Amino acid sequence: MKVAILAGGMGTRLSEETEVRPKPMVEIGGMPVLWHIMNIYSHYGFNEFVIGLGYKGEHIKRWFSDYCNLQGNLTVNTGNSEIISHDNPDLNWRVDLVETGKNTMTGGRIKRLKNWLGNETFMLTWGDGVSDININKLLEFHKSHGRLATMTAVRPTARYGHLDFDGDLVCSFTEKPQTSEGWINGAFFVLEPQIFDYIDGDDTMWEHAPLERLAAEGELVAYKHESFWQCMDTLREKHILQTLWDAGEAPWIKWS
Repeated sequence: MKVAILAGGMGTRLSEETEVRPKPMVEIGGMPVLWHIMNIYSHYGFNEFVIGLGYKGEHIKRWFSDYCNLQGNLTVNTGNSEIISHDNPDLNWRVDLVETGKNTMTGGRIKRLKNWLGNETFMLTWGDGVSDININKLLEFHKSHGRLATMTAVRPTARYGHLDFDGDLVCSFTEKPQTSEGWINGAFFVLEPQIFDYIDGDDTMWEHAPLERLAAEGELVAYKHESFWQCMDTLREKHILQTLWDAGEAPWIKWS
């Protein structure tokens, strides 16, 4: 089963980093967050990726082109430009890097990947969020309900402390709790190929008409993930992920 990752957005809320590179190339622990996301899937045996490029997509192409040659020892023959890598990376990924347009919306990017994904079930996520999600359980859930789309629903940690009152008396205080209500779209989708029929074209936002229509027709089901999930939309959120990494407490790391 193939994994599609959208990596073409401009990342304007992380402009401190994305002026010079696309958001999926912003590093956590010295490696792009895109690499972290791909390792989540690879840990469960899914090693075929289709990545939708857009803004500064050449950076992603260059990184993958260089990745094998920058690992370990090389022999370079300057006479015929031959490069031999003696220490191949442990990763055994097949990665299709597909140009989907600089200004294409999320739905449009998905539709532009149709020919690369084939007429079969596939997974989809964004190139800026990590989780300790169990991909095998997600797939089992999707297969069990027989609908066209499964979305992973998450309840992220709140930014501020939560207060409960009895009149003016504070009954309880919880520092930055996980929100007790308000599930949100955490990506990590499993989708059937019929979903392409729900996307009109480049200007379609996946999060609007397609998901709204799938929900209205009873074809969208939520896999409720209660554990760790964190997107990287802002510099503050990047610092959260980097701090977890530096402390050796990154919950999404299962492959090391």
